[in-house]
Amino acid sequence: QVRLMESGGGAVQAGGSLRLSCAVSGGTPTTYAMGWFRQAPGKEREFVAGVTWTGGSRDYSDSVKGRFTISRDKAKNTVSLQMNSLKPEDTAVYYCNADRVNPITATSMGDYWGQGTQVTVSS
Repeated sequence: QVRLMESGGGAVQAGGSLRLSCAVSGGTPTTYAMGWFRQAPGKEREFVAGVTWTGGSRDYSDSVKGRFTISRDKAKNTVSLQMNSLKPEDTAVYYCNADRVNPITATSMGDYWGQGTQVTVSS
């Protein structure tokens, strides 16, 4: 059974930084494509960032490009999201996402989800 466990959410002022982490267990996590989505109140869940199982290719939504960085540590079976220059519109529940086969992109969600972690950015 694949399990994803996020950590690192919290409250920060605009312009600040947070780092989210997702620990992956079960199956063969080093071969999974990984990503992050977020969902703000009253809005649909949206893609934030994705990374291939090799870590060699990364993808970002236009709204976070240049501010957020996704990375993975295959030895620790973790994927992280470094979020800099945070804006109030980044406020949402952030979800870790994984898939055994397909890349995580804006049009392709993986099969496995974490429980989510809240990020709140105040102006």
